[in-house]
Amino acid sequence: MQIYSFSPFGYEGALVTVEVDLRRGIPAVDIVGLADGAVKESRERMHAAIRNSGFDFPPERVLISLSPADLKKEGAGFDLPIALSVLAAKENHDRHEKSGGMTCGPNVLVMGELELSGKIRPIRGIHAAVATAAAGGIMRCLVPAANAEEAREVPGMKVFGADTLQNAFSALNKADYFTERAGSDSDGGLQAPDGCENINGVLFSPTADGYEFADIAGQENLIRALQIAAAGGHNLIAVGAPGCGKTMALQKFPALLPLLTADEANPVTRIYSLAGLLPAGEPLVMVPPFRMPHQTATIEGICGGGPNCRPGEISLAHNGVLFLDEAAEFRTSVLQMLRVPIESGRVTLCRAGRSTVFPANFQLLMAANPCPCGNFGSKTKICLCSAHSIELYWKKFSAPLLDRVDIRVQVENSTENSCIDSHSRISTAELRTDIARAVYIQRKRQGCRNAKLMPQDIAKFCRLDGEAKRVLDSAALRCGFSPRAVSSCLKIARTAADMAGEERISADNIREAVNFRRPFNNFMETG
Repeated sequence: MQIYSFSPFGYEGALVTVEVDLRRGIPAVDIVGLADGAVKESRERMHAAIRNSGFDFPPERVLISLSPADLKKEGAGFDLPIALSVLAAKENHDRHEKSGGMTCGPNVLVMGELELSGKIRPIRGIHAAVATAAAGGIMRCLVPAANAEEAREVPGMKVFGADTLQNAFSALNKADYFTERAGSDSDGGLQAPDGCENINGVLFSPTADGYEFADIAGQENLIRALQIAAAGGHNLIAVGAPGCGKTMALQKFPALLPLLTADEANPVTRIYSLAGLLPAGEPLVMVPPFRMPHQTATIEGICGGGPNCRPGEISLAHNGVLFLDEAAEFRTSVLQMLRVPIESGRVTLCRAGRSTVFPANFQLLMAANPCPCGNFGSKTKICLCSAHSIELYWKKFSAPLLDRVDIRVQVENSTENSCIDSHSRISTAELRTDIARAVYIQRKRQGCRNAKLMPQDIAKFCRLDGEAKRVLDSAALRCGFSPRAVSSCLKIARTAADMAGEERISADNIREAVNFRRPFNNFMETG
């Protein structure tokens, strides 16, 4: 039997072989293999934990090797594998001296932090470690009891959750102690959580308080844009005066998003496990992430970084939404950094001679004012901004970034909105019906959202009849659309057709797509 542990770095991380050799000499504990401070201190913790758990610490000189030797080992998760390796080495040494026998068994992944009393503390990164071990053919893991359910979410993995060092050592060579998740299957399918809503074969989480779109009055255009964005995964920017309701509407956007599939949930869970952000009692992330960073966020906070290459906001928003409220207040460098991840769906980080690639397939939502004071274009208020200040305000976005935003909505701030009859408002449940229809069609037809269609896929799935093509050509010439803008119109129209359950894109779908894609009046020029 060989004991393995896991060293987190970036998204991938690496398995670490833990070996122990007992030799003659002055009693001491030596750790080799590029161990950081936390790993070196583990020799004191595991020494006290072994004695306080009723075991005898080996009287020989103990050499602990963590391989590969050129990989830096970090974190307190090495406490338990080191302690178990020492105990196993002592047991094998005593057995060898008596009968020449050696213990054997299947390889096992071990992770956990030890208290001096011998109790085992939970750690972060369990899901990532177990998934990496399963990919390497290691199908048994011994983890803290608090992390056991998280580990069992990896299909086929047999798990034992230990709360003390005594329990962990007792289970080490007993195969019947390790169990799989109840009802697990080989295809890694997800079990629907309690209370979720199944609409046309697509799952949604229950509508929480404060996420009802029927509470929003007079913003039918914005709500329609959000419905299309949720159905097709399109990026969106909403521009309007302060108090017009754009932020409130965008914050309700998670209610329109369907739950993640198995293929989508696993990388999201891995990222949150590495970041130590898995919600308590939810070992698998099925609700699409909705990240809303503050305007003071740095490039490292958004894209990731640090000594261990921790995930940033765009990776934490993988298969979910990154919402930038007051987007023009973010640093220009932060906004421009988003351009490449929006296209590629990943971000590459390089630190200390090592690199890692985090997935960053996020949907971008932005809310902004039309000018620094927010009153530009208002019929009732006076804008105090100069033309130069408005130009500098919008230059922070840049045309290349805005060209990657499919849907643009100009939100009006009319006083009569509050007087609109509540019966004319559309509810979240009604919005979800069309979204579910479109999402189901996209999953069956191409396996991805319409916003992620490649050029060859657009030509295949977004075919136009004669009238629709004439409408698009006329709008492209009139609005000066770039090739990317034309592709965006086709993808938006494809989503609108899917929501209606139509196979072909109609001229009305194209007109609606052009309306959402064309430049804002007066204060923004972009294709």
